[in-house]
Amino acid sequence: MAEPDPLDGVFKALADPSRRRLLDRLEAKGGQSLRELCAGLDMARQSVSKHLALLEAANLVTTVRRGREKLHFLNAAPIHEISERWINRYDIGRVEALADLKTALEQTTMDNPDFVYTTYIRTTPERLWQALTDPSFTARYWSGAEFATDWKPGSAMTVRFRGVTIDDPEQVVLEADPYRRLSYRWHTFTPEWKEACGIDDEVFATISAERRSKVTFELEPVGPVVKLTVVHDDFEPGSTVATMVRNGWPQVLSGLKTLLETGDTLEVG
Repeated sequence: MAEPDPLDGVFKALADPSRRRLLDRLEAKGGQSLRELCAGLDMARQSVSKHLALLEAANLVTTVRRGREKLHFLNAAPIHEISERWINRYDIGRVEALADLKTALEQTTMDNPDFVYTTYIRTTPERLWQALTDPSFTARYWSGAEFATDWKPGSAMTVRFRGVTIDDPEQVVLEADPYRRLSYRWHTFTPEWKEACGIDDEVFATISAERRSKVTFELEPVGPVVKLTVVHDDFEPGSTVATMVRNGWPQVLSGLKTLLETGDTLEVG
């Protein structure tokens, strides 16, 4: 008997108009609590909770604890799987609805530009931790990026990317709980990095003036796989950096998943 296709749950979740309304609400403003999502909806709290549970089970919604609240975010991972499997292989004109949803999931809202992405990788927490911290791994799926540090909280990080070395005392490790949680400040935008990446002067001036953001990786073993949740936050409202990383993270994480599950690098383009 053939194994069930994990995307079956995604299509089933998307088939219900009430669940699509909840996705629309989260696309308009990410990071909402159950109370906020219930406001203005002609649905009982229990019904909203059940719909959210189904969306979370389909990996279309991911949650993050902030104090006592459980905040809900759209998760683009299943839509990217649909895109890679169907939209890129067939006539895109016949799947405009999925393409529009993919675009919506990738957009950064002005109210809450946090990026939250959850994927499941068939590996171990130890192997995934190594892939996130070992420069010989990161170089293979992260366009050659390498991170040099001892991975202790407070330690500085040196980033090597496309022949450029970025070394800044404010570029530091924030948390490091091996095999469970890793967090660090996002890298510094230098003139050398600008030239290496082909960033124009106007965009460089804008992103250089923004406050430094941070990225957090949460690892949770789930049977034979590891649930990886990436949270990139601490952006300014309307952040240009948030838009840039939101477009880049899915490719990086797809490359990470491909490398760990197959041993091969992801061919893009």
